[in-house]
Amino acid sequence: MTTDPAKLAAEIEAVNEVPDLPSDGSEPVAATKTAPGVNYNVAPTTMVMTVVKRHDHENPDDDPQLRVRAMRWGLVPSWSKEPGKGPLLFNARAETAAQKSSFRSSVRSYRCLVPMDGWYEWKNGPLDSKGKPTKIPFFMSPHDGTRLFMAGLWSVWHPKDDADAPALLSCSILTTDAVGKLQDVHDRMPLIMPFDHWGRWLDPDHLAPSALFRAPPEAIADAVDIREVSPLVNRIANNGPELLAGV
Repeated sequence: MTTDPAKLAAEIEAVNEVPDLPSDGSEPVAATKTAPGVNYNVAPTTMVMTVVKRHDHENPDDDPQLRVRAMRWGLVPSWSKEPGKGPLLFNARAETAAQKSSFRSSVRSYRCLVPMDGWYEWKNGPLDSKGKPTKIPFFMSPHDGTRLFMAGLWSVWHPKDDADAPALLSCSILTTDAVGKLQDVHDRMPLIMPFDHWGRWLDPDHLAPSALFRAPPEAIADAVDIREVSPLVNRIANNGPELLAGV
């Protein structure tokens, strides 16, 4: 993700709730463990940008608004004793999320979008000298250079022993069966949510239609470019535009 939160909020006519980070204005702010920003190699537990639609706390009868929020990638269920003690819930299978205790309440009323320029996936390559398959990284991104919005689930976790501590917002990205040419890289893919479906997906007052949890039509995959990229992406310490260079 390489877009500034304020710019994203302006583009989609949302309220930006991501705190401003210090910057001299010469280049976008890089992401950190505690704040979203430019990030070419996003790892679980990193803070990412999300889009939600929520009512105003002080005016709950007003129409809900789109809001850009920072969340930890790796959902922490509200009933967890503390973050990091359970499974790292950075993905959720769209087909079964509603049946899982970790995601059930989020499916009902805490759905979000996770914006991204694209995503990486690894395909099995030829055997190495030890007879093990190598992993070849690919980058999937829109033909037109815009960005993708993936269906996600989120949660609010409150520390049990500190009532004054801020709540932790966290999220998972839904995955589904890969469609079209994307199947050539991997059998699963993030669940891309087209703009026409945002209203029903983000509606905080109603359940999302079951159809929105299904794999998208192949036309969605047709609008995505697939290209092999540098194996530098295999190390999370590497983080820069060079990761997107074709090979």
